[in-house]
Amino acid sequence: QVQLVESGGGLVQAGGSLRLSCAASGSIFSINDMGWFRQAPGKQREWVGSIDSGGSTYYADSVKGRFTISRDTAWNTMYLQMNTLQPEDTAVYYCKSFSPPSAWGQGTQVTVSS
Repeated sequence: QVQLVESGGGLVQAGGSLRLSCAASGSIFSINDMGWFRQAPGKQREWVGSIDSGGSTYYADSVKGRFTISRDTAWNTMYLQMNTLQPEDTAVYYCKSFSPPSAWGQGTQVTVSS
């Protein structure tokens, strides 16, 4: 089983940056790919982006060019660098390990003020 803990959220002004971290523990040897999701108030959780075992990254159109996902080689930590943040990026951000059994973190709040 994999356990995930997000950190790095907070309050930032529009145009600012934040870096989120997702620390993995437990059966990290089983991780092949991971991703970031977010859920804004009153909305469904949506996919933000993913990184696979080869280090390739994939992004939702809404964040492409502004957000960057990276990880360390041992899958101990995954990062989400968020630049040029906008109020519509306000949400709780979650990391997920896709390898079965999949695992979610508890989420970290990101609030972008206008």
